[in-house]
Amino acid sequence: MSDHGFHVHGPHDHEVEHAARHDGSDSFAGMIAVMTAILATIGALFSYMGGATQANAGLFKNNAAIRKTEASNQWNYYQAKSSKQNMAELAVALVADDRKPAYKDEVERYKKEKAEIKTAAEKLEAESKAWDDRSDVEMHQHHRWAQATTALQISIALAAIALLTKRKWLEYGMFGVAGLGIVLGGLAAAHI
Repeated sequence: MSDHGFHVHGPHDHEVEHAARHDGSDSFAGMIAVMTAILATIGALFSYMGGATQANAGLFKNNAAIRKTEASNQWNYYQAKSSKQNMAELAVALVADDRKPAYKDEVERYKKEKAEIKTAAEKLEAESKAWDDRSDVEMHQHHRWAQATTALQISIALAAIALLTKRKWLEYGMFGVAGLGIVLGGLAAAHI
């Protein structure tokens, strides 16, 4: 603008005046921006939960493997006692009658020890299975969180495209995919 009252509008000036006349608000863009922020926040929470459940699944699987190894060690110990019991039973059959009672006592001792070892091995196997089952549950839940996060990421991408193209059907698509993501997140939270 000059001092003589004559001024020329540039393209930018026209847009600024137009925006000022309309309070500077574009309800479509504003709504998309707010929805994008909300979806990004929910997506971040879902992503965190997905990572946490995946980490738990790995820890639980590790615990299952440890218990399985301990159970295997117990079964190896059981086998060693069985071999010793067999040797004692063979001795009962081969030694003189006056030495048989000592070997019979050994056979009974090995039977008792084996029973205790078997109980311990079976308990460890059950613990291993329980940890394995918990790992499977966590992994399933992780997949649900990942599906929910992916749906929200897609809805954010649709929001960006809708904002750039000003296409209403993309806005509806964004809301639809976002709704799907939130439903999947609800299923994950409910362990379904």
